[in-house]
Amino acid sequence: MKVRLGNTQIGMGRYLGLWGVVALVFAWQGYMRDDLAGHTWDFIDYMRWSAIQWYTWAALAPLVFRLGEHYPIRVPLRLGELWIPLLASLGMTGLALLIGALVSTITEPSGLAEQWRQFVGQHAATGLLTCWALFVIQQAMQFREEKARRELEATQLESELAQSRLQVLRTQLQPHFLFNTMHAIATLLHEDVGSAEDMLLRLSDLLRAFLDECQGQEITLQQELVLLDLYLGIQRTRFKDRLDTRIYVAPDTLSCAIPSLILQPLVENAIKHGIGERVGNDCIEIESRRDGESLVIEVRNRNSVLEPEGAATEGHGIGLSNTRLRLNELYGSKGQVELQMLWPQGVACRLRLPYQVIDEDEPEVVDA
Repeated sequence: MKVRLGNTQIGMGRYLGLWGVVALVFAWQGYMRDDLAGHTWDFIDYMRWSAIQWYTWAALAPLVFRLGEHYPIRVPLRLGELWIPLLASLGMTGLALLIGALVSTITEPSGLAEQWRQFVGQHAATGLLTCWALFVIQQAMQFREEKARRELEATQLESELAQSRLQVLRTQLQPHFLFNTMHAIATLLHEDVGSAEDMLLRLSDLLRAFLDECQGQEITLQQELVLLDLYLGIQRTRFKDRLDTRIYVAPDTLSCAIPSLILQPLVENAIKHGIGERVGNDCIEIESRRDGESLVIEVRNRNSVLEPEGAATEGHGIGLSNTRLRLNELYGSKGQVELQMLWPQGVACRLRLPYQVIDEDEPEVVDA
């Protein structure tokens, strides 16, 4: 059996034990007071009187809590709102005194009138303070519960907001990728119809694979490489023998969690600022490795340079800015993006994110 105080439930044994401690403390206080005055009763009498007083309040405490819920004391205090709690405290105190006097008539030789007079004279002030103390405890518990509820709602809202921002970034990224690919196909239509048709088929395969694999914000590195291979197939069709690709993947990183479609915009940037703007051939390299508690992924090209002022993290379009924002939303300070020059020529984009393994079935690899 449990006693309900507001939204809190306390076992009956524990509840009666707590009030028993209060009764014992006040019984001892009464005994010591009378001992100093030079006349005492048997300590059992003090315990009986104290138990009647405080177990009466134990019975009334749930009612006091319900009154506190219906008539809360708000901050800042307004005198116009205090009259109901004040009347309630007077009424509850009077009820406690009456119950105590009635119970005392069973164990004491005097009648109800005498017991009522003694209870009012000895316990009225203490009872009023007890009632207000219960009001304060109820208000404090309600405030704590309300604070915990608001913190939970704020956490849930923050999580939903972060997910919404991530979804906006993904929806912004996908049209960007599609527009660039469709532009490349439109360019080939005037030069090589067969290659343009092949790119359309590969684009269809890529979109189908993306819809199948990317149901959440994160997928495994192996799934991401499947999507990337389809994208690279489109670019190899476009640039033919001028574009070479090499992938170096540590086996223990294949099951790591990474944001879905995170590598495609980096490879797209590498191609755009390399072979897309400069004559000659280019080699795109993708490497993954574990570094302590971090997963490090690098996308390198060998046919581009950074600006002399070292603007390594600015002005690289939607793809790179979205990558940085997505890593920040998902991993905070643990998600990092940086660009570096390669010697004698080239640029490397390095991602660093937490090393987290996803247990999923191995995806089907589609040949590009």
